[in-house]
Amino acid sequence: MSEMTGETGVQSGTARGYLSEMGPSWVAGAIAAGPASMASLITAGAGFGYSLLWVVLLSAVAGTVAQYLAMRLGLLSGQGIVTLVESYLGESWAWILVVDVVVAAGVAQLVIMKTVASVSATITGIDARIWGVIWAVILLAGLAGRGYRFLELAAKALVAAVVLAFVASAFIVPIDAGSAVQGLIPTLPSNGALVAAGILGGAVHITLITMHSYTMRARGWDESDYGLATFDVIASMLVAFGIYSISIFLVAASVLSDPNLTTVGAAQALGPLVGPNAKWLFLLGLGGAAVSTLGGNTIVPPFVVADKLGWGTTVEDSRYRALLAAFALLSAPGAFIGGQVIGQLVLVLALGTVGTPFAIAVVLYLLNSEAVPKSNATLANAGGVGILLVSGALAANFVRGQIAGGVELLSGAVLAFAVILGVAIVVLLGKYVREEVSVA
Repeated sequence: MSEMTGETGVQSGTARGYLSEMGPSWVAGAIAAGPASMASLITAGAGFGYSLLWVVLLSAVAGTVAQYLAMRLGLLSGQGIVTLVESYLGESWAWILVVDVVVAAGVAQLVIMKTVASVSATITGIDARIWGVIWAVILLAGLAGRGYRFLELAAKALVAAVVLAFVASAFIVPIDAGSAVQGLIPTLPSNGALVAAGILGGAVHITLITMHSYTMRARGWDESDYGLATFDVIASMLVAFGIYSISIFLVAASVLSDPNLTTVGAAQALGPLVGPNAKWLFLLGLGGAAVSTLGGNTIVPPFVVADKLGWGTTVEDSRYRALLAAFALLSAPGAFIGGQVIGQLVLVLALGTVGTPFAIAVVLYLLNSEAVPKSNATLANAGGVGILLVSGALAANFVRGQIAGGVELLSGAVLAFAVILGVAIVVLLGKYVREEVSVA
């Protein structure tokens, strides 16, 4: 592994060694750099021009900070996040976290499968519903059959290829540098709150935060790998995901002007506008992003459910393997969902944003408790609180927008979900304040 001995950050060890050993954060990056993020970025660029570029940059930074905090928790405690929550907060809190993760990841899985199947159908001409079944079987064989290391290797390869594809697309498309610079000034256009929540939700999402302790355990990392783990987070989230997001956004803002485009439609629209090369690069990038996200997202609910039930979180435990297989197969119905996928993808990310503040609050609480041997640094706490406030504000705006449209089944469910988690955050904050006062 690395030459690190203790918590000293990225200070020693060769870059070549880090590049060859990194991996767990790339699985999170594979989920972040997926079709849902792409849908939000396309919608933002096509609908609002360059004005939300600052949100795109903020999302990469916020995603890096969130993953760094999740990395610290898993690495310094050596346990899965659900076990930690149950040990230091209680069983009810652990179940709230598990339900939060399963709802957010489960809804996302269906829509992501629809995207994968749609892209596969566009490329091959074979019906998307058939592709849904095919990809579900591939997930079953790859993940339940070969385990985490297979997913990690695939994630690194696919994310690298996706980033290259979109960077190439950005070079083909003419970009207005002056307007792009103006987009760095923070402004929120009318009706832009949902899209902004979607962009941030792609980088700071409950599935990414909760999975990290399990993926590092699957690699056998501990505190001595702190420098490697930090490098892993920076390389995958700040660099790879940041370049991915900026490239897609700039392409959409430069030449697309229809906010109702589908993800596949955006790729097809590039053909007559800037040439077939851009179309196929964009389409292949979309396909790679969708496949990598589908695989990464599949492992998240089985991780937290198995941890809550006291099972192993690797395929060596047949119970975990069965959970993984079941979730993989339950992805197939996603290919049969009707409607335009881009709006569904943005909604999925925004819905995830509703569940994310609770996960961040839990991580911050645990990092400042006896769950870890070393207290969180002031700067890390400040970054975490900043993400909590931003994600909370975006979640509140999203919920308000859903209610404004009339409380129906979907908006009512979102509202109930948000209220439960909001109350949980307030109670958790009160618990932390009482403990600090008693110690003082």
